[in-house]
Amino acid sequence: MVGVTGGIAAYKSVHLVRLLVLDGHDVHVVPTDAALRFVGRPTWEAISRNPVTTSLHDDVAQVRHVALGQRADLIIIAPATAHTLAKMATGLADDLLGTTLLATRAPVVVAPAMHTEMWEHPATAHSMAVLRERGVHVVGPGVGALTGTDSGQGRMSEPDEIFAAALAVARPRTDLAGLRVVVSAGGTREPLDPVRFLGNRSSGRQGVGLAVAAAARGADVSLVAAHVDADALAPASAEPRIRIRRVGTAQELQQAMVAEAREADVLVMAAAVADYRPAQVSTAKLTKEDGDGTLTLQLVENPDVVAGLAADRRAGQTIVAFAAETGSDAAERLERARRKRERKDVDLLVLNEVGWDRGFESAENAVVIVGAGGAVVGEAAGTKRQTADAVWDAVVAARRPSG
Repeated sequence: MVGVTGGIAAYKSVHLVRLLVLDGHDVHVVPTDAALRFVGRPTWEAISRNPVTTSLHDDVAQVRHVALGQRADLIIIAPATAHTLAKMATGLADDLLGTTLLATRAPVVVAPAMHTEMWEHPATAHSMAVLRERGVHVVGPGVGALTGTDSGQGRMSEPDEIFAAALAVARPRTDLAGLRVVVSAGGTREPLDPVRFLGNRSSGRQGVGLAVAAAARGADVSLVAAHVDADALAPASAEPRIRIRRVGTAQELQQAMVAEAREADVLVMAAAVADYRPAQVSTAKLTKEDGDGTLTLQLVENPDVVAGLAADRRAGQTIVAFAAETGSDAAERLERARRKRERKDVDLLVLNEVGWDRGFESAENAVVIVGAGGAVVGEAAGTKRQTADAVWDAVVAARRPSG
């Protein structure tokens, strides 16, 4: 099904529908009333070869919005205006397209199209973050000429690009089928007393994205979750191929990973593990009354979980580590990653730059994947699901027999 909303880019969606029809798909177009101001109903019916309506009150006996949603294998929204994205994020269903989206379990692909100021507005950014967390696939927007004399980010991706992205979603890969995968996610917390802990800013989204992507590609997945934001964990909780095991501290995570590693084909250490823990944990809350205005903590080093897993690996087991690095020099970050991969003796090391406003607590990420000999075997930037797929691409390549 192709949903078309009220933007000038609707004319480009005519070609998108034609590409889908020529590829052998049964395409139903659901335009909004605003979309019909740009491209009329006869055009959509002629191109799709199916009747078109915008009304909830047509085909009432078949409950058309439910029937469309239930029958759809894939839903594409192109163009997806700022108004439509906001309605999708909040679950508004005041027309045929909105009700159909709520009535479907099919994957959804959106191709945003709007002026740059609208795309960059915090409200649109919030809508996109919500939709991405729900697993909606996003294509674009690109940078280029907009309506009038404007130019910038917000141009709807070209129909060929949307077509290719949609087919990739509709025809998922199964290159991890038969593999048992273990992924760690989130940030460990080291207690100081019953109230406080040493922790980090990891939301767990990247690890969850890795687990969900692996399951989508056919793997049986164990997700060892330290502290993960509740909304970030939701996609994994909804996936029947993922078993979630909760942990708290670095030592608990180590125990869980060692246990899970016994039967695993691939281990991915995406969790942000505390390097140190308090030497002593107070059984009662530390209070100001007990001190002199200062507090001294003695810390001891936590075990290097991934290095231990690599040292005890089974034959044929693939181990992937993550390295969160700061600093403005990309070459220096890459050299640190290469040294870390060598030191920890892992097959792949995923380098991602973090800082006050990137990496942690963000819906997007950028990674560089380092393989044997320090070679860069992959790079990706985008949503954490997109970067997760890049990591699995590298894993598949690394496990492929040489020659």
